[in-house]
Amino acid sequence: MVKGISRQVIVVHAPDPKLFEQAIFILKDGAVGEGITDEALLKEARDAIRGSSGKPGKRRHFYLCGAVWAAGGSLVTGLIWLLTVLL
Repeated sequence: MVKGISRQVIVVHAPDPKLFEQAIFILKDGAVGEGITDEALLKEARDAIRGSSGKPGKRRHFYLCGAVWAAGGSLVTGLIWLLTVLL
């Protein structure tokens, strides 16, 4: 049995409909009454579809950070080995 509950939704059509035709976002209660424009809601929904959370380079930065730590560890290991051989 379905009760009559009124919810506000945003329907965004997929830019490349190979797998998905559209995405449906259910708004929180009172989200529209907080002074958010329709354009801002659509932009937020489109960003969510694209996977952009405002930090586009975060994943790349993580991999670069790992490579820097690995290179630093190799350098320290090499220096310790060199000091033990020379002394």
